[in-house]
Amino acid sequence: MAGESLIPPTEKRESTMSVLTPTLTLEQETNPWEAQAARFDFAARKLNLDQGIWKVLRQPTRELIVHIPVGMDNGSIEVFTGYRVQHSVARGPAKGGIRYSPDVSLDEVRALASWMTWKCAVVNIPFGGAKGGVICDPKKMSQGELERMTRRYTAELIEFLGPEKDVPAPDMGTDEQTMAWIMDTYSMHMRQTVTAVVTGKPVNIGGSRGRREATGRGISVVCDEALKQLGMSIEGCRVIIQGFGNVGSNAAKLLAEKGYTIIGIAEYDGGLYNQNGINIPALIEHRKLAGTITGFKEAEAADKEELLTCACDILIPAATENVITSRNADRLRCKILCEGANGPTTTIADDILADKKVFIIPDILANAGGVTTSYFEWVQDRMGYFWTEAEVNQRLDSIMTESFNDVILYAKTHSVNNRIAAYMLAIDRVAYTTKQRGIYA
Repeated sequence: MAGESLIPPTEKRESTMSVLTPTLTLEQETNPWEAQAARFDFAARKLNLDQGIWKVLRQPTRELIVHIPVGMDNGSIEVFTGYRVQHSVARGPAKGGIRYSPDVSLDEVRALASWMTWKCAVVNIPFGGAKGGVICDPKKMSQGELERMTRRYTAELIEFLGPEKDVPAPDMGTDEQTMAWIMDTYSMHMRQTVTAVVTGKPVNIGGSRGRREATGRGISVVCDEALKQLGMSIEGCRVIIQGFGNVGSNAAKLLAEKGYTIIGIAEYDGGLYNQNGINIPALIEHRKLAGTITGFKEAEAADKEELLTCACDILIPAATENVITSRNADRLRCKILCEGANGPTTTIADDILADKKVFIIPDILANAGGVTTSYFEWVQDRMGYFWTEAEVNQRLDSIMTESFNDVILYAKTHSVNNRIAAYMLAIDRVAYTTKQRGIYA
């Protein structure tokens, strides 16, 4: 829990966000910054948050836009646009991934940075929130082009990054190699090896054991806790996962090992369904060889959109934002929605799911396993002493379980749904620290 609240809870608490969502247009519904702001405002109002602190926390601390010239393999020069948004550094250095995608926008990066602030606060680790991105299509770029772009992007941001300032990590379109390039570029400018400037690195240059599987592992832990809350059993629990990248595939693997039945997998290029359960290790091997989940013979081909609305006990959207909207929320037939992706559910969809009594494990809790183990990596780098995978996993399981219980208790205490409880808990923690520190002038 927050330890100390700024304002005592009011006696009456509303359980849905319906006072906010009617004011959102269809365009706003799928704008991640608008969605984040609507949820923040609603939770802040519930907390009776001081108006001054409200204004401070509603906006990012710093927004950077850089234009990156890169020499391409064919001899031409391209200029890519990159962003880095630091939402808050009240509780510690800014923390957040870097994504490479054609769809990156400033509003998206703003929203992801703010979600990182709340995510770090929910699991009570000493970071603020940040996010970065470059508008590009990494699938159409060579390894050399990606390296040159990454190094120039890092150089443009060099004075704003650092173990005590802002610590990036991988996200969509980036990986361990990207982090190695960033770490090396930063280290060359500092004239010393600085492993703690990024997380999600290869293990041999300061990465943490268990980091690659951490987000999926965190999802499996909160699913376990949700079943306990609802009096359900793992045996026979049917799961559908949308997205089979690092997060989705590791969540599927770990859940299957625990005894969950993974009946559906949806990917960008198709879906699979098997009511008796999909053999996840075999599917991972198939994907490794074929580069796709399609064509897997131990499951039926299925429409990726229709899979989201198939009957199941747990639905895990683990890909991108705005997967569950006003267009399909009323057709969902899951008992539990566990948000492995950032912002997969719009605010209007939240209202619909509340009416359907769907138990939501919100993104700022459900996928916090990744940033929690990134915190472990940062700590290990700064100590120069590294833990075993068993130690990493034990610490992660403990934090995810405790954080889940904190959110559920907050929801019950304030008579709000799980998402608003997570936001209230996070905002309360950040606001309390901000007020303690005071406003420098």
